[in-house]
Amino acid sequence: MSRVGLKPIALPEKVAVKVDGAKVHVEGPKGKLDFELPSGISLKNEDGTIVVARASEAREIRALHGTARSLIHNMIIGVSQGFEKNLEIHGVGLRAAVKGQELDLSLGRSHPLLHPIPAGLTVTVNENTKIKVEGIDKQLVGQFAAEVRGYYPPEPYKGKGVRYSDERVRRKEGKSVGK
Repeated sequence: MSRVGLKPIALPEKVAVKVDGAKVHVEGPKGKLDFELPSGISLKNEDGTIVVARASEAREIRALHGTARSLIHNMIIGVSQGFEKNLEIHGVGLRAAVKGQELDLSLGRSHPLLHPIPAGLTVTVNENTKIKVEGIDKQLVGQFAAEVRGYYPPEPYKGKGVRYSDERVRRKEGKSVGK
C-alpha cells in the first residue's frame, strides 16, 4: 500500500494547479511545469490541497501512485522555491567557468570540457571552484550536477575531483613501505 501517495499536498500561496484530463499544469512565481498523469491516477484540487487518487489496486497502478504524488509535489516546490545543487572542485589546477550557455571545466585533461547548460537552469561559478546549479525542475538540476560530477568523481587517495558540497569522501591510506 502506498503511504506516500495517500498524503495530501499543501498548496502554497501564488501557486496554481490546473488539470486538463491527464495533463497537470503547475504555475508559480518561478515558472511553469507540466506533467502527464499515468493512466489510472487522478488528481483532485480541494480547498488548497491536492489529493492524488488511484483507480484500482492493481500492482502497476499502486506503484505509480506514490511516484505521481512525489513528482507533483516536487513540481509545486520547484515553482515556488526552486531547487539548487552545489558542487566543489578540489585539486591543484582544476577550475570551472561559465562561457555563454556552456560550463567550461578544466579538470586536468589535455582539453577543456565544454558542458552545455540546458534551458531552465542557472549555473554560477564562484572562486573558480564552487559551482551552483539552480532551477525549478528537480530532475534537471540533479541530472546536470551528476553529469558534471561524472567527469571527475572524487578519488579516495588525495580527495581530488568534483564533489557535492555536502559530500564526504572517505579517504584511503596509500601504499605502505614494506621491508
